[in-house]
Amino acid sequence: MKHIDHLVMTVENVDVTVNWYLRVLGIKSAAFGEGRKALLLDKQKINLHQKGQEFEPKALAATPGSLDLCLISATPLTQLMEHLKKERVAIEKGPIKRNGATGLITSIYIRDPDKNLLELANPG
Repeated sequence: MKHIDHLVMTVENVDVTVNWYLRVLGIKSAAFGEGRKALLLDKQKINLHQKGQEFEPKALAATPGSLDLCLISATPLTQLMEHLKKERVAIEKGPIKRNGATGLITSIYIRDPDKNLLELANPG
């Protein structure tokens, strides 16, 4: 295998999720197919499934809050932390050094509206 094209996140409310990711993390969204929505990250996307209205086939236990995802940011963590404070998003842990896919990263941890764990990281 070469890389991830997309993954699917099951959420309680697609519109709430899209608005939160745009406002808090600056992640844009796109509509596709028959009214479907996705979050866009460089060359990858996160397709959004509304709980109870998932598209088939789907994960066996598609549940809001079950995702643990690390996102690499070009924005320095100090700036991200200031922005998160303004948005009243609690930082659960960090900054802390971790091992990423391509080397060391420095990370902070937050939760989205569905309580998915998001690790926001800077390389190095």
